[in-house]
Amino acid sequence: MADTLSTRKDAIAPVAALLDWPGTAWLARLALAAPFVVSGLVKLTDFNGAVAEAAGLGLGLPVLVAVAVIVSQLGGSALFLTRRWCWLGAGILAGFTVVATLLAHAFWTYEGPDRARQTATFLEHLAIVGGFAAAAVLTHRDSRRRGGAA
Repeated sequence: MADTLSTRKDAIAPVAALLDWPGTAWLARLALAAPFVVSGLVKLTDFNGAVAEAAGLGLGLPVLVAVAVIVSQLGGSALFLTRRWCWLGAGILAGFTVVATLLAHAFWTYEGPDRARQTATFLEHLAIVGGFAAAAVLTHRDSRRRGGAA
């Protein structure tokens, strides 16, 4: 029994070291933010395409919508990658994701295989929102444990 417990601790030690490394949390947040950073940069460099995309969704004032999307994606990501403002960035990106998902992946309006694809995409985006919430909670707890350091 003691040998099994010792072996288990030895096997878990590298995982624990990775989880304890301060950079792991930031890299995890970077992975969550990456699609938003890339999308925001693409829209910024092809603003006409961003406006056309907003117009294609039938949204009024597509120029204003495109600006709001770019600011939300890039500004939210920048905040999300900080310890102090992670909660705000998470909220911005989660809110953006909810609105974008409701607009672009309304699975209940589809039939057959398209409904299944849209439902899967909808649920994937819901998981991303959960990831933002988890990251914000864990970053907040870590900051409190460190004495509120930003």
